[in-house]
Amino acid sequence: MIDIKLLLNDFDSVATKLAIKKVSAQELERLKNLASLYKSKKQALEALQEIQNKSSKLFGQYKAQNKPISELKAQLEENKSNIAQSEAELKATEQRLYSLLWTIPNIPDEHTPKGQSEEYNVEIAKILEPRVFDFTPKEHWELAESNGWIDFSAGVKLAKSRFNVLRGMGARLNRALINFMLDYNQKAGFEAVVTPVIVNEEMLFGTGQLPKFEDDMFKIANDIEDKQEIEQEKAESKNNIEGQKAKGHQLYLISTSEITLTNLYNDCIISAENLPICLSAHTPCFRKEAGSAGKDTRGIIRQHQFDKVEIVAITHPSQSDTMQQKMLQTASGILSALELPHRLVQLCGGDLGFSASNTIDIEVWLPGQNCYREISSVSNTRDFQARRAKIRYKENGKNALVHTLNGSSLAVGRTLVAIMENYQHQDGSISIPKVLEKYL
Repeated sequence: MIDIKLLLNDFDSVATKLAIKKVSAQELERLKNLASLYKSKKQALEALQEIQNKSSKLFGQYKAQNKPISELKAQLEENKSNIAQSEAELKATEQRLYSLLWTIPNIPDEHTPKGQSEEYNVEIAKILEPRVFDFTPKEHWELAESNGWIDFSAGVKLAKSRFNVLRGMGARLNRALINFMLDYNQKAGFEAVVTPVIVNEEMLFGTGQLPKFEDDMFKIANDIEDKQEIEQEKAESKNNIEGQKAKGHQLYLISTSEITLTNLYNDCIISAENLPICLSAHTPCFRKEAGSAGKDTRGIIRQHQFDKVEIVAITHPSQSDTMQQKMLQTASGILSALELPHRLVQLCGGDLGFSASNTIDIEVWLPGQNCYREISSVSNTRDFQARRAKIRYKENGKNALVHTLNGSSLAVGRTLVAIMENYQHQDGSISIPKVLEKYL
């Protein structure tokens, strides 16, 4: 969540940056009006409190001097009532403002190029030269079927479209990639973690999936909870000034382990000397892919369920830029070890994700498609997620918000796609990267 103080003190600058992330003029106008109303209500309350403090001191002096106090006492009582009403109005306005702020994206930082679409993204570097084929390379779905690595029809039979079944060498390579990625991340300094793949609403608020992107999340039938416990927590949440952010027991399948790894420190205060915290986890991920109808309908580029190895860092604000480079080097290093050509692309403001302040994509070369495709996004969210999830650090006796970063290291299915297309032969067979041989 963006800083309310920044919003109140420099609204025009914030609005200009938010417009780059496609926040509509109507939303910005509503945000401006609410922020202005909140500011005026706060100032009105502070004025009344100042009057009350001065009158209370005067009341004490009158009593000490045996002066008449009845009129002053009546004024104090009236002002006390006005303060109570003003506090109620400020709280109601604050709830409305918070409810809107939960849906407002992060502000692009100075590293992010201006632009409204991917056409304005900036290529930073290319790593490894794509192989020159003396035949027309096939796309991965054709190679997967001919080699018996992926059974697409079985996935549809067992579930629905955008599911698949890996078999034989396809399944073995998938497992090998997961273990290789986890080992590589651990050697780079990221602690191995195993987390649940089901989370509650509060965790999704913390990392920014809720409330705005609920339609892309898979909900779990709520039949495993203690009803009495749920009602108790609902009652406790009624007084939560942040409106929508209540401790609910609606459960969801995770769309990325960024959610679980980051929220391990939800509502925590970390000693500054323990930063940075670097974590890595493999999980299956689940996405409805709302709005993706007609995109990547063949193959496994865009699935409802897929394996991903994630890296997350929780840092001191002064460390986050350096940490983003380390995370990029780690994810890129995996592709280099697999001898897969790839490039780094700085995303423009209009192409950034909701929580990101800046993002560098890693795109792998797919010769069958004759293009680069995203395989990782390494994002710095600055203090946006930390403010939502209340992740703080203590330094010199004071608490402040950490910075959080996340990135795929890597998307397993897309790496398997890249291996199939880059390591194919004219007869349709596929070689195995040397670095994976010991994992098979």
